[in-house]
Amino acid sequence: MIVGTAGHIDHGKTALVHALTGVQTDRLQDEKKRGITIALGYAYTPLPNGDILGFVDVPGHENLVHTMVSGATGIDFAMLIVAADDGIMPQTQEHVAILSLLGIQHGCVVITKKDRAQPEQIDALKQQLCVLLQPTFLAQAPVFVVDSLSQEGIEPLRQYLYEQAQWFQRQAAEGFFRLAVDRVFSLEGQGTVVTGTAYSGLIHANSTAADLRLMPADIPVRVRGIHAQNTPSSTAVAGQRCALNIANLSTEQIQRGDWIADGRCFSPSTHIDVRLHLLKSAEGLLKTWTPVHVHLGAAHYVAHVVPLSQDRVQAGQSALVQLVFDTPICAMPSDRFIVRNAQAKQTIGGGVVLDPNAPDRKRRALARLAWLDGVEAYLAGDGLAPLLRQAPYGLEQAFLERLIGGDTKDLRAPEAALWAQAPRQRARVLIHHNAWEYLLTRIETVLAEAHERYPDEPGVEAARLRRMVAPKSSDTLWLAALHELVQRQRLALNGPWYHLSAHTVSFTPEEEPIAHQLVGLSYAGQFDPPWVRDMAATLEVPEERLRALGRKLVRQGVLFQVVRDLYYHRDHVLDLAQRFARLAADKGIKAAEFRDHLGLGRKRTIQILEFFERIGYTRRLRDRHLIRPDNTVFPHL
Repeated sequence: MIVGTAGHIDHGKTALVHALTGVQTDRLQDEKKRGITIALGYAYTPLPNGDILGFVDVPGHENLVHTMVSGATGIDFAMLIVAADDGIMPQTQEHVAILSLLGIQHGCVVITKKDRAQPEQIDALKQQLCVLLQPTFLAQAPVFVVDSLSQEGIEPLRQYLYEQAQWFQRQAAEGFFRLAVDRVFSLEGQGTVVTGTAYSGLIHANSTAADLRLMPADIPVRVRGIHAQNTPSSTAVAGQRCALNIANLSTEQIQRGDWIADGRCFSPSTHIDVRLHLLKSAEGLLKTWTPVHVHLGAAHYVAHVVPLSQDRVQAGQSALVQLVFDTPICAMPSDRFIVRNAQAKQTIGGGVVLDPNAPDRKRRALARLAWLDGVEAYLAGDGLAPLLRQAPYGLEQAFLERLIGGDTKDLRAPEAALWAQAPRQRARVLIHHNAWEYLLTRIETVLAEAHERYPDEPGVEAARLRRMVAPKSSDTLWLAALHELVQRQRLALNGPWYHLSAHTVSFTPEEEPIAHQLVGLSYAGQFDPPWVRDMAATLEVPEERLRALGRKLVRQGVLFQVVRDLYYHRDHVLDLAQRFARLAADKGIKAAEFRDHLGLGRKRTIQILEFFERIGYTRRLRDRHLIRPDNTVFPHL
């Protein structure tokens, strides 16, 4: 269990931690000289059962609230500390509000400096605290009265903390590991060390199993050694204060507020949708583009507010809002945050992250607000069903992993949902059965309309069909839907073209011999077949008639039209695709390299490469051409 202090400056927080643990948490020279805490301090004490109880000592000065929030984020148990002689002060109230907004549920109250107040003064303070804490998680918390210097009252408090730590439910080690970095330094002979609170998951030192990254920089991380709760350890687990010895990064590459996390935790974003609660004490109101200071994890940002569910947010209100940041930040659904005013002088509210990768367009649409309601319902324990009803294209695996904070392999899907997955794809999509069947039917309907409008066309390529049916669907869902229809034999794939199974073509007796000759001429041309005009002159057939026959042969899958009036035999297209696959296997190929290999001119080579891109076999990355990993045209290559 990790205990965090909270309270006004000079109310004896550091002295209390010293009395409980024997550790002086003020480590900076300036702190010792001035007698106030400036940076986060840490202390540890062993428990009778062998566990370690950790303490985070936070600053109480109003100008250091950002440091206080960094320390309070991730604690399990809060000690609200109030001096008997001073009583309730501004930072006392602000710290209570911050702890409540961070979702902390366990704590106690400690009245310090007992020797400086009369008994009746202490009794009056207890009554005042009872009123202040009534609407908070500390309403039923026990109150201890102590003198840290003489140790009076310390032992009952120590025993209470020990008891709480022993029954405290340790956070589950399941899920993706992530640690919020609050300190970075270098040790001689060790290198870079980062410290922070492990929010979730478990890692092992020197393990290659975990894909750890420094985020949001997205740099791979190798952990050489671990200290957990100030003790050497082979593991770091959720709920512990940890120090990680990083093998491959310098201190200049890491800063407070970064994360050491599983690569699946975050997708950095500048737009985050949240549920924001404004305190009744908040001054002014929030409207579109109001600047605020946001504290999330161990980081401090400046953001602009965009109200979503209403035009303005006033003191005491709760609303859906979007936070817009200047640079990409990392967050996960259910993360708590604190908001301070534009001058960073007053805590005005806080809330919970709903969607850490929010859109910047149509963010106030009714469908979008319904989606956020579904996320809130899930976070409230209502399961995935409400969210699935607001997801016509399903829930992508990457989003679900961030939503639940772990792998989806053991996720129990609602009865009315199914997993959609295409062959050779790791990712999958959870989608409501009705939405899935509607998508399949919609694909067939659009194809039927295309066949009716363009009866001589062989079908529609996957990318074009997607733009016609479901442009907002994910690659994973789209490929899974096409595969499902082919498996059900409701769709057929002819080269790059999808068509309804009933969409067939036949030749009249008069057309048969001409079509046979057309195929022969195209085949004889290999990689440089004749143009339609040349074949029309050779066969003494009108060009339009040859074009009509060419379209039918394309529908049959015998020929491919690389460009208008230029037909390649399917055997030679497959040969070209195989050659391309061999040459581009490692890092792609340049057009000039492919030209030299084929012995063709530049123009013809470009036409072939553009054809491959058009049918979804390849893609272009700057001056190189690569095979698309999701290609359905030649999946066996």
